[in-house]
Amino acid sequence: MPTMAGSAIEEGPGMSTARARTTPHKAASFGDLLRDWRQRRRLSQLAPASDAGISTRHLSFMETGRAMPSRTMVLRLAEQLEVPLRERNELLVAAGHAPEFVERRLDDPALGPARRAVELVLKAHEPFPAIALDRHWTIIATNDAVAPILEGVAPHLLAGAINVMRLSLHPEGLAPRILNLAEVRAHLLDRLRRQIDMSADPVLIELMAEVKSWPAPIHIATAAIAQDPYGGLVVPVKLASPAGPLTLFSTTTVFGSPLDITLAELAIETFFPGDEATARAFRDQRP
Repeated sequence: MPTMAGSAIEEGPGMSTARARTTPHKAASFGDLLRDWRQRRRLSQLAPASDAGISTRHLSFMETGRAMPSRTMVLRLAEQLEVPLRERNELLVAAGHAPEFVERRLDDPALGPARRAVELVLKAHEPFPAIALDRHWTIIATNDAVAPILEGVAPHLLAGAINVMRLSLHPEGLAPRILNLAEVRAHLLDRLRRQIDMSADPVLIELMAEVKSWPAPIHIATAAIAQDPYGGLVVPVKLASPAGPLTLFSTTTVFGSPLDITLAELAIETFFPGDEATARAFRDQRP
């Protein structure tokens, strides 16, 4: 599995292509895009207009195409509406301005410090699993602790661009070994749904439809699974393994205030042992 060996970061199908700046992927007017983002955030015209320091009349004129915003106004409205960087470029181009945010390949020399930071986090987290993901849940890199827990996963799920949603919830993936699959599935689908709300990404929408097409697990709460040492604060993954049940919970790390689209869309998921037996199992498998 070359894309999963150690903490080396490799460019894969889910990564951005080599280009200096992004271009819009759909032909839509600025007004249509602005209205779509405002409605997606469930806001009236009053809130974004007030935050941007303009009248609701002016905002209405922009949404209907009767007024075109300055570059500064586009960026101000996008900030207020929490539009992702990729889509901020789309808004700028639709308004007749040049894109603002650069999208580099992760192997671009300019991203060297960020790439080394990702590799450092992945390696330092051993002997526990950690993965780096792009915006579509495609694995960019892992540390050495990930491969052992993937034994038994169907080869087609480990070929090419490896998607964490498919890896976790597909009937031929980890799903049969996840003891609390109903809870984990609900948690992952909720995260995916929130991503779709934030980004309107068509790839994520298709991924959601694909995942929901698989058989939903029956919620079975055995005494062992029902015990919750986390007070309802997190949803752990309880995974069957040759070493016995493993309990893991995760944290997600993102870059602070990124101005590059690739970095803005990259996240590191680190998994921690939920009990001493799990910690011992991972320590024991360390070379």
